[in-house]
Amino acid sequence: CTVPPEGCTWTDWIDESYPEYGSNGGDDETFESIQINRPPWNCAKVENISCRAEKYPDIPISDLGQKVECNVNTGLLCKNEDQKPGGIIPMPVCINYQIKVCCVPELPPWCTTSTTTTTKHSTTTELTITTTTSTPSTTTTTTTTLPPTSTPGPSSTTSGTTSSSSSTPGTTPV
Repeated sequence: CTVPPEGCTWTDWIDESYPEYGSNGGDDETFESIQINRPPWNCAKVENISCRAEKYPDIPISDLGQKVECNVNTGLLCKNEDQKPGGIIPMPVCINYQIKVCCVPELPPWCTTSTTTTTKHSTTTELTITTTTSTPSTTTTTTTTLPPTSTPGPSSTTSGTTSSSSSTPGTTPV
């Protein structure tokens, strides 16, 4: 089960149909037509396509003066009813076209692919605790600051202060 490293592989030039004459005719090099006429067609996704006229391989199809649909969703379709006489092609009929596709093959069902992504986050927490204790003759204040600690988890920073006071009856906390 190996997928090409570049993702897709270019086919040779494909020419499965010859143009049919008449207003309902044309040239059909669609993927649907290719699947019917070429049973071993094994393409899960077409990533790119190149289309050319058989008799004019070096002339871009946009310069031929014919209305032709050529895309990665359907393939190539030329309908005679959409053509007008003039330009390089003197008759209002489709000429014969060919396509070449960059295809990602379908993987057999027993092949699986997986991608693993690992992301690291950390949390830093600093905690300060202040305790004040009062007696009639002395007041003691103790402050404890714990060093920052890092733990795996979502990236955030938290700091807080907790205070507590206690007093002996008849005295006032400081």
